[in-house]
Amino acid sequence: MAENTEKKNEQIKEFGELELKNNRENNKIFMLTIIGEIEGHDCLPATTKTTKYEHVLPKLAEIEDNMDVDGLLLLLNTVGGDVESGLAIAEMVSSISKPTVSLVLGGSHSIGVPLAVSTDYSFIVPSGTMVIHPVRLSGTVIGAQPTYDYFKQMQNRILNFISTHSDAQKERLEQMMMNTGMLTKDLGTILVGEEAVQEGLINEVGGIDKAFLKLHSLIDAGKDRD
Repeated sequence: MAENTEKKNEQIKEFGELELKNNRENNKIFMLTIIGEIEGHDCLPATTKTTKYEHVLPKLAEIEDNMDVDGLLLLLNTVGGDVESGLAIAEMVSSISKPTVSLVLGGSHSIGVPLAVSTDYSFIVPSGTMVIHPVRLSGTVIGAQPTYDYFKQMQNRILNFISTHSDAQKERLEQMMMNTGMLTKDLGTILVGEEAVQEGLINEVGGIDKAFLKLHSLIDAGKDRD
């Protein structure tokens, strides 16, 4: 028992993940967290709280292929981060054949928006926020037309993913992305709790209790079909 507890504590400490068994519905759920900044090909400072995509992608593959896992609960509190890596994680989550539910806690900003909508069903807590803004790039930028074409292509990839995996319309998403009247130092829109539901991004306002209930119901429905 002590060994199992130590293993669970290590899973949470190192990767923000946990296998939940022996619950009320006897379903085996894997809980995965996306927190801080999503780290891509470049290493971020040690003082920055990060989620590393090279840790998340293999774990998602394991969840898909593991017969002992019935469903995935994705907890989100992220400021965004590397676009390519965030989209890669979102695509992996959306292609998992098992029931998946996401819960936005605190915030799911920038590339965190595709992650929040990548599951079968999504929740956001009343005080949770989602920030939609244009693609940004730090460092040297070449002021040539191909650069702007690349930005536009990347932005369209994000918009297409969000609109495909939620009830939000692409035109409305682009309008919110280019909003100049809300963020003082940037373009974009902040949606709080119910506003994200009204815009069609998130399915429902709720907390961990509703997230578990929904995931159990999706798992049970799948078992009934089998």
